[in-house]
Amino acid sequence: METYSKTSVVLAVAAVAVTAWLWRVVNWLWIKPKRLEAHLRSQGFDGRPYRFLKGDLNEALQMLKEAQARELDVADDAALRVFPFPYYTVKNYGKKSFTWFGPVPRVHIMNPEHIKEVLTKIDEYPKLKGNPLTRLLVSGLASYNGDKWAQHRKILNPAFHQEKLKLMVPVFYRSSREMVDEWEREVMKSKGSETCEVDVWPYLQSMTCDVISRTSFGSSYKEGAKTFQLLREMATLIMQIVRQVYIPGWRFLPTKTNTRMKRAYKEIQEAIQGIINKREKATRMGEIASNDDLLGLMMESNNNNNHGKNGMMTLDDVIEECKLFYFAGQETTSTLLVWTMVLLSKYPAWQERARHEVLHVLGTNNDVNSTSLDSSALGQLKTMTMIMHEVMRLYPPVMQMTRAVERDTKMGDFVLPAGTQLALPTILVHKDPEIWGDDAAEFKPERFADGVSKATRNHNQQGAYFPFGWGPRICIGQNFALMEAKMALAIILKRFSFELSPSYVHAPSPEAPILQPQFGARLILHKL
Repeated sequence: METYSKTSVVLAVAAVAVTAWLWRVVNWLWIKPKRLEAHLRSQGFDGRPYRFLKGDLNEALQMLKEAQARELDVADDAALRVFPFPYYTVKNYGKKSFTWFGPVPRVHIMNPEHIKEVLTKIDEYPKLKGNPLTRLLVSGLASYNGDKWAQHRKILNPAFHQEKLKLMVPVFYRSSREMVDEWEREVMKSKGSETCEVDVWPYLQSMTCDVISRTSFGSSYKEGAKTFQLLREMATLIMQIVRQVYIPGWRFLPTKTNTRMKRAYKEIQEAIQGIINKREKATRMGEIASNDDLLGLMMESNNNNNHGKNGMMTLDDVIEECKLFYFAGQETTSTLLVWTMVLLSKYPAWQERARHEVLHVLGTNNDVNSTSLDSSALGQLKTMTMIMHEVMRLYPPVMQMTRAVERDTKMGDFVLPAGTQLALPTILVHKDPEIWGDDAAEFKPERFADGVSKATRNHNQQGAYFPFGWGPRICIGQNFALMEAKMALAIILKRFSFELSPSYVHAPSPEAPILQPQFGARLILHKL
């Protein structure tokens, strides 16, 4: 009788547990999504009805696949190829629209004032946690919230101070000069001609890799080459993962993608650990200042840390920040440069204006020790600044930023329910005719002649332009990236004019997940 009673209790407990689990699953996959959908529609948002588990993922992936099979003209809107589903959602359902990322509604925030609010109130709208596998690629400052983000930002800020950036100018110059020297050697191979065809994309990637290696980690591109290669491979795998519904626990299964991600992660950790060990040895030998660059600042914090008890950096933290700056520091600048060269090839009048300014401000002296190549001179390149702002408006490095809503939150005249996600579609907001005018899709750098704040149709429309984010979490490396890009472009313009090759295929791609040229950037270089 007693045994029967214990069995009954066990079965009852098991039944309750199973029922509770089933309820959570049903709530996650159906009840909660439908409740959120009803709430959003009552607030004036519109979108496709929720469909079980997948939401809009199948349609979004199919539309992206079809879009990627097409080529564009340089003058076409890149969003048609890289961001088709959100593009047509906004077109068909309006700016107050939403899509379904699996069972989670993702609300489009298109109003500049609302964008500014989201990017300013970082505690109310934290970064998404997302699939844990995606954090194997990069985490660090870009993904942390709360106190940990604030502490890391405070530690890293000195590495990007204006005085530090000035000291990096010779490195920017040397890496850029080495790249154009390689292009000149390619021209020399063309048997007397002053012209040759070059895919500039891999050269720009290598150059920016070299810069981030030397300025942030005291190494060279060759030392960091394996890390860059593995990060790019992981980025491609990440794009496959984020286009699927996240199922808790799935990352533990030994799938081909999971296995490769974890193996690449381990190899990257070991490679960066090797760089750290080398730096520690050089510091002990007195060969390099302990806090001379980004890696030095982080290692100093780690050495003073007492195993993380005082909220500073642990060794794992240092490694994660290294990965982030290796990846983001290289990709952002190389994509800015490649799209700038493509657009200046399409619009040669602007290329000539930029070249005239470079020669006027910097002269023809290519000596790195010349005062003509200091950071203050780079700041005088107003035409180049206008061009780069316009390039980032049309080809923002990141197409969309996402944030979480963890509790019911009032925004303007509506309330966002807890459990929704916010999408700030940079590539759509940057080309909204209501913000930028009827010529929003056109390449017109002159719109930035009076600065970013006056570039929109209604001046001082803050939140309308955010290629590097906005507010407290604005990209810590934005000035670094712009200074590096200006130096590289200045040297290129001095040495070459360039135009699109007949073999160039305009195919922006989000696979990296930074917006990159899928088939490279084949240009005709003319030595000056």
